Amino acid sequence: MAPTRQLKEPARPTAPHGATFADALHAAIEASGLSLDRIRHALDARGVRISVTTLSYWRRGRSQPERAPSMLAVKLLEEVLELPTGALSALLGPPRPRGRYATAPPAAERLHPTELWPGEQWIAEVCEELEVTLDDDLERLSIHDVLQVPSGPGECVLRMNQVVRAGANGVSRCLVVHAADEDTDELPRIGAVRHARLGRVRHQPTTRIVAAELLLDAPLSIGDTAVFAYEVRFTADSPATCYGRRFAVPVRQYVLQVQFTPGAAPAHCYRYERDPGSDADRARHQLWLGASASAHLVSLDQQPGHAGIRWEWQ
Repeated sequence: MAPTRQLKEPARPTAPHGATFADALHAAIEASGLSLDRIRHALDARGVRISVTTLSYWRRGRSQPERAPSMLAVKLLEEVLELPTGALSALLGPPRPRGRYATAPPAAERLHPTELWPGEQWIAEVCEELEVTLDDDLERLSIHDVLQVPSGPGECVLRMNQVVRAGANGVSRCLVVHAADEDTDELPRIGAVRHARLGRVRHQPTTRIVAAELLLDAPLSIGDTAVFAYEVRFTADSPATCYGRRFAVPVRQYVLQVQFTPGAAPAHCYRYERDPGSDADRARHQLWLGASASAHLVSLDQQPGHAGIRWEWQ
């Protein structure tokens, strides 16, 4: 009797020699037949949350994993896609430099919403629903915040001006996220949009967060710039004591001015900086309050994280 021949399982296609991480990931996903959403669910079941948008960026080479949670996701991707250990992670080079000599923001690591807002999975869900990310293919050249603070309980008014440059063709919108102080039950209110218009708005009453889509005046091509502005109004039941901004991507220049009521300025002002997702200050410096009853900070090459000004009334 002739020996029975065992059929071998067809070899899973792999990326060619010299392929990049994006090439290898794309080939593995195509070979698996899995959708990005099914891959996301498989990673979530293994305890790692990665959005479909982030997976798509990795697959297309728009960004690559660098931070610890992302590197863990890569190792789990090898498992989900039935790849040999190291098939993907070995293709990742050393982390890109950060700070003054970092590479251009469009190529830098983007923060996942849950890294920037720990515990706020809702923001990641909004990003997926609206099919937009916190970096939204826009390089932030300049952000200028001006906050008017009353001397007591009442309404704070934030006027924001932003200069952006497109890192892809067809960019037409961006997502902005704002949170109100803890000492209020009211949500932030976004209005007075200039050189853009307000699109879809989503609210999270429990944590007093609002996420809004801003639609630019015209779609941008790679390298095109745009300038837009808008206002955010906050109402608090007690005097405000802090304002900070969270950065998902680097910003060339960030300027924050806090304007107090003349004759009713606080006793002290401090600039603070925090690492992404941290509740503790990494740096803190006292700011001068002059005759104009205002304080400001200027940050060049602002990196992902959290920066702002807090003040003490007594």
